[in-house]
Amino acid sequence: MYSRRKFIKVSAAGASLAALSNASFASGVSNSADSFPIVISTWDFGIAANKEAWKTLEKGGRALDAVEAGVKIPEGDMNNHTVGRAGYPDRDGHVTLDACIMDEFGNCGSVAAMEGIAHPISVARLVMEKTPHVMLVGDGATQFAVEQGFKKEKLLTPESEKAWKEWLKTAKYSPVINIENKQHAPGNQYNHDTIGMLAIDAKGNISGACTTSGMAFKLHGRVGDSPIIGAGLYVDNEVGGATSTGVGEEVIRNVGSFLVVELMRQGYSPEDACKEAVNRIIKKKPQTARDIQVGFLAINKKGRYGAYAIQPGFSFAVCNTEKQDLLVKGKSIY
Repeated sequence: MYSRRKFIKVSAAGASLAALSNASFASGVSNSADSFPIVISTWDFGIAANKEAWKTLEKGGRALDAVEAGVKIPEGDMNNHTVGRAGYPDRDGHVTLDACIMDEFGNCGSVAAMEGIAHPISVARLVMEKTPHVMLVGDGATQFAVEQGFKKEKLLTPESEKAWKEWLKTAKYSPVINIENKQHAPGNQYNHDTIGMLAIDAKGNISGACTTSGMAFKLHGRVGDSPIIGAGLYVDNEVGGATSTGVGEEVIRNVGSFLVVELMRQGYSPEDACKEAVNRIIKKKPQTARDIQVGFLAINKKGRYGAYAIQPGFSFAVCNTEKQDLLVKGKSIY
């Protein structure tokens, strides 16, 4: 089975947290008071992303601008091999990027399997704003980006190329589930995947963004949940927003982020909605679920947030007027 991230059943989050000396840490918390502007995002690298997004929010800026600016930080991080320009390639040596964005009006844009462009989230936004479409893929996405003034460049870094060539020596040209797990424990600073970000601005409007380089050494052309509206990301300004991380295929099968938002519409808290979405995945494939990770992160219209995952190790970052560097250890089923 192919997935974007395979996690063993133990958490090694402490390895990355030790490096986050400036960040406060909480376990399994969900805020209970209205609190916005606010921005939340997946994983420990969400702290730096949140700080960038906060620059827009604290000035009264729009949530859409904040989430785009925020996720561009990990997209441009040359030490991040799972998001953006330094991502590991597919089995054929191509670095392909996926991203989507959604605003408070229900407008959305997406790119998938795009090559040669360093910031897919910005291209996704232009798909939303300058075309009648929602998604552009492959060469068409790259062509559109170049037409919009983006620079086409080689994204395969020397470090990523070296890792790919080492993988080729023993892989027999068959993709495996996240080969980097054999080198780095799941949950630490070397082994994450998507960044999903949700923000509420001072006017109470919600936007979200999601971006990834996908599964290391995946089949060429593979696309996970990250660029798919309703799977990797969904926003309804009357209710809230949700994003996901982990095994993209399972999120797509369950239209996960849309499900979380609809559960919140029915009265579920953000955390309970995420937990129910995780349980739906487990119920459909109980044996598969024991060996994979899927996590959901959500925020409702009142600025209350929550998360849940299948396995331990999932964390998310929070930034608002009271919490600038909060890293939260998400709850899990197992």
